[in-house]
Amino acid sequence: MKLLIGGGGTGGHIYPGLSLARYLLSVSAGSEILFVGSEAGLEQKIVPASGFRLATIPAKGFQRSFKQFGLVIRNLYGGIRQAVKIIEDFKPDAVLGTGGYVAAPVVIAALTKRVPVVIHEQNALPGLTNRLLAPFVSRVCISFAGSAKKMSRLSRVVHTGNPRSTEVLSLSREEGCSALGLDRNKVIVLIYGGSRGAMRLNEVVTDYLVETTLPQQIAVVFVTGELYFQEISGKLNPLPEQVKLYPYLNQMPEALVAANLVVTRSGATTLAELTALGLPAILIPSPNVVNNHQYYNARMLSDVGAAVLIEEKEFNRKILEQEINLLIDNPDLRSAMQGNSKALGVTDAAQRLYRTLEEVLS
Repeated sequence: MKLLIGGGGTGGHIYPGLSLARYLLSVSAGSEILFVGSEAGLEQKIVPASGFRLATIPAKGFQRSFKQFGLVIRNLYGGIRQAVKIIEDFKPDAVLGTGGYVAAPVVIAALTKRVPVVIHEQNALPGLTNRLLAPFVSRVCISFAGSAKKMSRLSRVVHTGNPRSTEVLSLSREEGCSALGLDRNKVIVLIYGGSRGAMRLNEVVTDYLVETTLPQQIAVVFVTGELYFQEISGKLNPLPEQVKLYPYLNQMPEALVAANLVVTRSGATTLAELTALGLPAILIPSPNVVNNHQYYNARMLSDVGAAVLIEEKEFNRKILEQEINLLIDNPDLRSAMQGNSKALGVTDAAQRLYRTLEEVLS
């Protein structure tokens, strides 16, 4: 299969495509894969580092100001023209759109060239790009079953889950603890703020680690994001013995399988991983995302007792300490949350998405 994958901007739009690409190569070694992203997105770093080719096109997110709107339209037109040329040169059998503003010109270009298109929606509340394009593509793959009712009735929706969930299941907890030098007899609390880090989450967690005597039975893995690492490492000097501090963690799958409790944002890729593993979580949705979609993602878990949802405006050291202590001291509660989380997870998401692509091409 020759597959072109369009999408990017944030890790949530990149990692599902990478997971599907790796799965495709594992089952069809002769496959060819090309990613198309923006000229300034996170994909510039992540995709080549993962061993895949990346072509770029001009793309810009929707701006509410009239002055910026014209620039968005010009970028969209330019992006479509470049995407058409990329498609003509690469000649893909199918195109997978993974969302974000860069996906729109790629999907539109594929439709004009009559190439079969499948789009993948990671969030509980579908993004604008995918909602607009859904009626025109061959299939719409959703990560949460409840997202179907938010798509047009003309859309051909398939519940595949998020391919990222498949990858984290290949490791054992023992392997995760060994890779990071963690004591598997401890209750391991993994704290991170998404692919770029999160300022408010970092502030509260730093206060918690400075002001609180950590329970002896826990070990903390704290991933700050590269932008915040120097400041936080200064505040945590000397670093508490029970804490491992990282600016960025390439071994995130290992950290996830090692963890007993996660404190994080509620991006779509994160929740795919948490539910695949059945990890109890304290979720602090980012309020700085389009349509507040992280809040709706978190609600999917908190409404069924799989996670604790704390809105950022209410998030502080005392609340964090209270919730961590409650979950650390109540293994039965963590166990119940684990079961509720696993009930939402899709562990064969990469296979499902691959089968959908095959069906479209048959």
